[in-house]
This record gives sequence, C-alpha cells and structure tokens, in this order.
Amino acid sequence: MPMRTLPALLAVAATVTAACLSVQSGLQRGGFFAERALWVAVGVVLVVAAHLLPALVRSHGWRVRTVGALLWIGCIAATCYGHAVFFLTAARHAGELRAAAVPVVTAKGRGLAEIARDRADAVTRLARTNARRCVAPCPNLTAERTAAAARVDALDVERDEARRAEAAQDRTAAARAAALADPVTGAMTSFGLPAARADLIAGLAFAGVLEAVACFAWLLALRPVAVTASVTESPVTPAQQGSNAVTVTPVTPESIAAPVVVTGAPVAAEPFMTAPAEILSLPVVEQRDDVTRVRAAINAGQVRPTVTGIRTFLGCSQSRAAAVRRQLNVTAESV
Repeated sequence: MPMRTLPALLAVAATVTAACLSVQSGLQRGGFFAERALWVAVGVVLVVAAHLLPALVRSHGWRVRTVGALLWIGCIAATCYGHAVFFLTAARHAGELRAAAVPVVTAKGRGLAEIARDRADAVTRLARTNARRCVAPCPNLTAERTAAAARVDALDVERDEARRAEAAQDRTAAARAAALADPVTGAMTSFGLPAARADLIAGLAFAGVLEAVACFAWLLALRPVAVTASVTESPVTPAQQGSNAVTVTPVTPESIAAPVVVTGAPVAAEPFMTAPAEILSLPVVEQRDDVTRVRAAINAGQVRPTVTGIRTFLGCSQSRAAAVRRQLNVTAESV
C-alpha cells in the first residue's frame, strides 16, 4: 500500500468521526428542526476547516499562513466545544442508564418521626402506670403496666425496622449517585477536582486528541508531490541493477603485484578497497551494448558526447549515463 494511502485513510476516518460528533452535538443543542440543521452545518464546516487548513496554507507565504493559523485556532476551539457538548451529554445519558439499573428500595411502614411520637406517649403512660400505688392487689394496674411495657417494646421493634429501611434507602441513593458519575472522572474527584469539571476536562481532552490526529494525518496525506518523490524514489546505479551477465574485469599491469622487499620493522598491509567510482566503472555486458550504441550514434552525429545527450538517447538515469560516458573515455584512451 502506498505511503500516502495510510495517512489518507486515517485522515478520512478521523474527519468522518469528528463530523458525526458535530452532527450529534448540533442535534442536541438545537430546538426546532431549522435550528438543528444550522447547528449541524456550522459544526461540519468548522470540522472540515480545522482539519484541512494546516495542509492547505502550508505552501503559501507567511501572511497567508498567519491568517490561516488564526482561523485554525478559532475553528479548533469551536470544534472542541461542540465535541465537549457531545461527550458531556453522552456521559450524562450513560449515567442515567446505569442509575436506572440500580434496584429501587421503597420504605414500608411509618417513618421514624411518627414512631418516635408514639413511643414517647407509650413511655409516658408506662411511667404513670408505674408511679401508681395500690395497697391491695390490683389486677387492673398490673395489666396496664404490662400493656404499656409491651407497647414500648413493639415501638422499639418498629423503630429498628424503620432505621434499617432508611439505611437501605441511603445505600441505594449512594449507589445511584455513584452510577450517575463516570467511573474515571468519578475517581478524579478524590484529588479535589469537582465531578463536573473533571467531565469537562475529559471531554476537551478527547476532542483535542481527535482533532490533532486528524490535522496531522491530513498534513501527511496532502504533502507536496516533490517531497514524496524525493523520499520514496532513489536513483538506481548500474551497480545496483541486477544482471545475469558475467562480469569481466580487465587485467592491467597495475593489478599484478610486484615483489616487495621488507627491511626493518614489518609494515602492516593496507586492506584492499575499491573506490565507488571504480565499482561503477566495472564493465558489464549490458553496459557494453549501451556503449556500442552510443559510440555508433556519436559517430553518426545523432548524439552529443555529453552525459545529458547520452541520458536523453538511452532514456536512463544520470548515474548510468555517466558510467557509459566513462566507458567511452576509457575506450578512447585505450585506442
């Protein structure tokens, strides 16, 4: 896959995602249908402008780039605001769904205040009954005391049940409050940050990262062709081109090593190294064919004996034409 295709795919995906966020945000902010449509149009235009402005003004002068930078900052701010509206609304809807899944606990029976009033009356009656004295056995007084004590005990049991019900309701309310908050931003409140501010910061962070990815991807996808060609293409030298022909190296008198008499301290032998120019000038069968063609064309007056003329005649690269030119010079000197 070409190098510019991957950034283009990423840029298109990021722009489409941001446009969908702007559409949803516009639908949430508008009241009437016309208002929603205008909000959606404004959001999409700002998203596209924020993503493409850096790539479009890159090749212009500094004045145009300055104006483009100011417009880009405004577009980014407006786009991030719209995305934050979507993220906050989506987080609230998700919290409401989580809170709806928490079981509801309903209180059964009377409240603690009403039970406390009845218990106070029962305790008062029991105290009055205990304060009464009877010389002879009084079955009625004993019965009243027993009934008052039983009434107080019953009210104590009812009070305990009411307290347990209220505790269950408190736990349910706490669970609903925890479900309404986002799991991540809710944890940020432990650092002293309010939940609403944490949600806003998280929404702006998501929006900023999405916009940055889209802008950078469009910069890579819409970079100039000259830059792409200089990076992806490199000249192929004759030494790099594959050939099935057998390489023939001419034997020269300099290639025959003469005996060397070593006197005194031994001298370290220098490693055998071949210069890049010599490697490029090694004769190849294919180069010989090109040399023969070029020599015949030069003799016929069809080609000028220059690197440019040879390159135009053969339709090859600059380095290959230079190698053929060197072969012509070597052949001319040997003749």
